[in-house]
Amino acid sequence: MKKRALFSVSDKSGVVALARRVAAMGYEIISTGGTQSALEAGGVECVNISRITGFPECLDGRLKTLHPVVHGGILAMRRNIDHMAQMELLSIEPIDIVVINLYPFKQTVLREGVLLEEAIENIDIGGPAMLRSAAKNWEDVLVVVCPSDYEYVAEHLEEGTVTPDIRFALAAKVFEHTAHYDALIAEYLRRKTGTDYPDLLTLTFEKHQVLRYGENPHQSAVFYREAGASGGSLALAEQLHGKELSLCNIHDAHGAATLLKEFSEPCAVAVKHANPCGVGVGNTICEAYIRAFEVDPVSIFGGVVALNRLCEKTVAEEMKKTLLDVIIAPGFTDEALEILTAKKNVRLLSLETISEPIGEYAMDLKKVDGGLLVQSIDRAVGTDRQEVTAAVPTESQYRDLDLAWKVCKHVKSNAVVLAKDGRIVGIGPGQVSRVGALEVAIRHAGEKAAGAVAASDAFFPFPDCVHKAHEAGITAIIQPGGSLRDGESVAACNQCGIAMVFTGVRHFSH
Repeated sequence: MKKRALFSVSDKSGVVALARRVAAMGYEIISTGGTQSALEAGGVECVNISRITGFPECLDGRLKTLHPVVHGGILAMRRNIDHMAQMELLSIEPIDIVVINLYPFKQTVLREGVLLEEAIENIDIGGPAMLRSAAKNWEDVLVVVCPSDYEYVAEHLEEGTVTPDIRFALAAKVFEHTAHYDALIAEYLRRKTGTDYPDLLTLTFEKHQVLRYGENPHQSAVFYREAGASGGSLALAEQLHGKELSLCNIHDAHGAATLLKEFSEPCAVAVKHANPCGVGVGNTICEAYIRAFEVDPVSIFGGVVALNRLCEKTVAEEMKKTLLDVIIAPGFTDEALEILTAKKNVRLLSLETISEPIGEYAMDLKKVDGGLLVQSIDRAVGTDRQEVTAAVPTESQYRDLDLAWKVCKHVKSNAVVLAKDGRIVGIGPGQVSRVGALEVAIRHAGEKAAGAVAASDAFFPFPDCVHKAHEAGITAIIQPGGSLRDGESVAACNQCGIAMVFTGVRHFSH
């Protein structure tokens, strides 16, 4: 009985070369419309699927392979006597190789302005059905879904070394592929329905990069990218220089880039161990970086720096003075690259869209043992302010309060941030008590705490923070409010002459 191979692909890359080699091994090539045209143009003789089924393609191509002759030829177990007897009775011939990839649903829906009708027409039905049939019968049918596997498969076929392990691995890849495909469809349709939290949530990601290591060198790690990553997503950054990224590099770069989006003016953000250790805004990106560096010159060592303006010569000369693990910017001038690439280990990432906002459909995901926590992105700004003390912030104090509040939103809780004269001067991150966070911020600010303003990511449960702030010379405080004991903190502020403003918005970050 003649061996047969079925080819039906949307992505035609490499398919002619594979089909030639398969045909040269004595396989009869069965194909569908567009694939048949491509193969015959490449000199490969084909049999159209309609000649096999005895039924024409119809419904604008929606129906062509969903036929017992096709699926019977794929699903029949060769060692099952009953199966083979039924095949003979029904005049069904086995199909031994299945090479299929699917309609370009992802590429279609990622195009701007695509209509629902076009997206629907790019949902493949016959392709996944044949792939799943072939993968289910992996012991008898060799199934190939990825063009990147064509050369590997052809070599093993020619050498006669297609082992059960190879067949099984290719079959497993099929189910990963179809699950990914269906998850993309489900996500697209879920967005169309406006459902944020469905009863069944299936997420899909694409392997983007093997990382140098995880949080520690003894941990392996991989960076998986969302299939529809767009806009200012860190997953779209291009590495221009430096050794491989680690998990911590990417995590910190994400934190820096996310905070950077709060500012339209030239801004530099330094992050170390998931917390901002320096934030600066200025008239130029160099001035912004210098101000970020001055917040905490010690902690920035070995950290990640993100810029929202082109990295040019002057800022590159400043950054080369300290050890930085990662620098990410919308781009780098040739002069800046020459300066920074002199340090062989610093990772330089270019992300032209770094300032673009987080995507409309983005969600915040946190993995816990046995489950996944899903929440909306914290997009609140807290502009509905309530002045609750006798002292009212001045215009310049409000500018500093705004600056501190934006930064505080991105500092791990409990968090307190100090600002003065348009600069961040102290950051107190990740403490188990609010007064502890304030003490850390004051210690970092040193003498600059006098005359500064403070932002707290959540309310003051006790007036002790107000008294600590007064001792350090802090003149105004912005915080969410909402404590049962707010009155005590307000009274303490009035006693100390400190202005306090409530935002009504909390910014816990864990």
